[in-house]
Amino acid sequence: MLNLVIFGAPGSGKGTQSEMIAERYGLQHVSTGEILRAEIASSTELGKLADSYMSKGELVPDCVVIEMLEELIAKKSDAKGFIFDGFPRTVPQGEALNQLLQRHGERVNAVISLEVSDEELIDRLLKRGAILGRADDNRKTIESRLNVYYRQTAPLKDFYRSQGLLKEVVGVGSVDEIFESIVEEIDSLTQA
Repeated sequence: MLNLVIFGAPGSGKGTQSEMIAERYGLQHVSTGEILRAEIASSTELGKLADSYMSKGELVPDCVVIEMLEELIAKKSDAKGFIFDGFPRTVPQGEALNQLLQRHGERVNAVISLEVSDEELIDRLLKRGAILGRADDNRKTIESRLNVYYRQTAPLKDFYRSQGLLKEVVGVGSVDEIFESIVEEIDSLTQA
């Protein structure tokens, strides 16, 4: 199995790139954000709980997300691998993902970190909010999400760097240019 984590600040292009990676390598795309938004839209108990955090730009508690991923991985045991998009977001989640994959005889093979400046991120998210009508893409919530990212999520770079798994990719340019840079990193893994 090939198990990847795609990592970056909100608006860095994780969703777009992870879908392309999933298609090219036959991986199961795991977007915790999409799963949680679907739960919110369905007004499930999990969705209501998640919404109470997400609407304020905060992270959903680890135990909720990890339980959801455990069920998904068990259901998709025949997959060629997974690309995790939007998870992990904290070092404890990174440790939990390692343990979860180990329980299934797997591990994270690489972490793709999309590097984008704050100005570019804010501009992208405001445009996305206008186009898609996403209520969580307004300046106040975006700035809150970026602060949460730098405080809670950015330390994951050192966590994965220390494991020799971090692959930093410039996340600016055309979607295809960024994708080709990612493909080079992934292909170098499979040839090693």
